[in-house]
Amino acid sequence: MQCKLGKGRRRVPVAALILLAPLVIFGLFGSLIAPHEIMGPPDSANALRPPAWMDGGSWSYLLGTDKLGRDLLSVLMVGARTSLIVCVVGVLFAGIIGIILGLLAGYFGKWVDNLIMRVVDIVMSIPGILFMLLFAAALGPGIKTIIISMGLLMWCGYTRVMRGEVLSVKEREFVSMAKVMGVSRPRILARHILPSVGSTVIVMASLQAGGAIMMEGGLSFLGLGVQPPYTTWGRIIAENRNVMTTAWWVPVFAGLLLIMAIWGFNVLGDWLRDVLDPKMRRR
Repeated sequence: MQCKLGKGRRRVPVAALILLAPLVIFGLFGSLIAPHEIMGPPDSANALRPPAWMDGGSWSYLLGTDKLGRDLLSVLMVGARTSLIVCVVGVLFAGIIGIILGLLAGYFGKWVDNLIMRVVDIVMSIPGILFMLLFAAALGPGIKTIIISMGLLMWCGYTRVMRGEVLSVKEREFVSMAKVMGVSRPRILARHILPSVGSTVIVMASLQAGGAIMMEGGLSFLGLGVQPPYTTWGRIIAENRNVMTTAWWVPVFAGLLLIMAIWGFNVLGDWLRDVLDPKMRRR
């Protein structure tokens, strides 16, 4: 039974990678391989055409068109770039803040630890969507606003996890030896402790990537996210939500991509946790 479960665990990431691979390809090369140009003027003659396999559809527009007459497949491919850029940069920004503060809290302890963890408690007590809405309302909608608000919201998770990891690592023999040899504190943190908790950082980033995409989609849906001429999957849903009953394919296909990305990153993160965590691996 355990063998079957083990094999199942190895298969699941493959399925996740199969889902994530085309999304990453769209993000990197979407504007180059998109079958149609989407930056031109609206084409009312082709607005809301159904997918190719439905009555009235055309194979020139495989997934149909949106209300502006743009090829939906091309819009989704180009939108993937912005969605993934916001996701990756937001997670990196949060990771940099959280890792630095987590290292400081765990290594120095005392008042440094108390101060940082009290700030973490305050930030985590604020509902995430409310935090991002207030931040977006204060700075105005846009890509920079989303990335900054993601970083200021998601760093707490990194800090709490990193603090716990550092507390367990800093008492190990190799760290004690470095102190005895007179190695400076910054060097101990950068060269000895940080590499020892690197696997935790990778797992956290993978798990938070799905949440970042969901945050971006939610803000863009509310009109506080990415603004024209850029587009994202969340904005595609928002722009076409009023045609759900007559042109369901537009918001549905964009929503499916969001689900695929969120599910794929979460499963990948779970698998990385099982692989990189020795305790989970022994189980």
